Amino acid sequence: MNQVRRTYLDHAATTPVRPEVFTAMQPMFSEMYGNPSSFYKTGQEAHHILDEARASIAACIGARPTEIFFTSGGSEADNWAIKGTASRFNSKGRHLITTAIEHHAVLHTMDALQKQGYEITILPVDSYGLVDPEAVRAALRPDTILVSIIMANNEIGTIQPIAEIGKICREAKVLFHTDAVQAAGALAIDVNELNVDLMSFSGHKFYGPKGVGFLYIRTGVRIDNLIDGGSQERNRRAGTENMPAIVGMAKAFELAVAELETNACQLTGMRDALIETILERIPNTRLNGHPTRRLPNNANFSFEFIEGESILLMLDHFGFECSSGSACTSGSLDPSHVLLAIGLPHEIAHGSLRVTFGKSNTVEDVPRLVDALVGIVDRLRQMSPLYEPDKQRIQCSSEE
Repeated sequence: MNQVRRTYLDHAATTPVRPEVFTAMQPMFSEMYGNPSSFYKTGQEAHHILDEARASIAACIGARPTEIFFTSGGSEADNWAIKGTASRFNSKGRHLITTAIEHHAVLHTMDALQKQGYEITILPVDSYGLVDPEAVRAALRPDTILVSIIMANNEIGTIQPIAEIGKICREAKVLFHTDAVQAAGALAIDVNELNVDLMSFSGHKFYGPKGVGFLYIRTGVRIDNLIDGGSQERNRRAGTENMPAIVGMAKAFELAVAELETNACQLTGMRDALIETILERIPNTRLNGHPTRRLPNNANFSFEFIEGESILLMLDHFGFECSSGSACTSGSLDPSHVLLAIGLPHEIAHGSLRVTFGKSNTVEDVPRLVDALVGIVDRLRQMSPLYEPDKQRIQCSSEE
């Protein structure tokens, strides 16, 4: 019996650890096992390595090493940025602003604050998933203490005008946070050009290990601690640092930034070829997200008359590993909140597919995936009582 060839196309969910990253991590489990808070030689060696990792990461985003604080991942960084700001400035105001297409690490954190009496303004987005910077300006109030807007959406790939929004917030003297988890390693990031005060990252999105991330906190910005205990991270985030993971993340980020332009070119080529071919060969299909202002590796489609889960199961049978949206909500039967926010009706939002390319993919994967999808979509539609073969195709270009 022939074994099915596996093709991983869900790099927005997670990425494998690069061999160079794994190599860099290995000594931290054995020879260099010291606690960086210890004063003896082994501990001080670990502390030096920790400082080097922090400096390397800071250089990747135009920050100072003292502005980098290690966390357990992007979700903790989001929680810390939002809850830490809310706690610190609750005497100044209890109003926060975000958008309808944020990752749940932001939206659910906002929900938790709302239950504590904070007021949350959730801004709408247009049909491409873009927020209007002027809508941010209009939503600002004297009691606004934080604006949190994702840099690049994890589901539909749309890239927000972060620098423009950050400038508006800075003029209003309101702190600005962005979740850059999906953008890191895919887009050039300079915290000064983007006018951000707080920025969240996660190592496993750019070929680093899972369970580690960091929060950028601009010099002069004071937010309350999320985790109290020891004096690690300059008394701002307690807990012995996860040295193997931190070293691995720093190495992965350094490599991703060095190879960013080359990788973006390759990924964009595969992405655009996939989008063009699918829209040409499969009628009643919509591209979700902005047609050009999107992450290099992201393509998100809605196929009318069928369920996304059925597509995923059949693709998996043929060896293709994709997603219907965020990995964090894969257990939910509800349609994506992001797709609903861009105006899709429930029945079309249910038929979504997210393909995110990565280093393991080649141009040959595109026609193979399309061929499989053409057959799968046709088969599923033939079983659907809602399918009307002669129905006019959904408009899916930038001319919408």
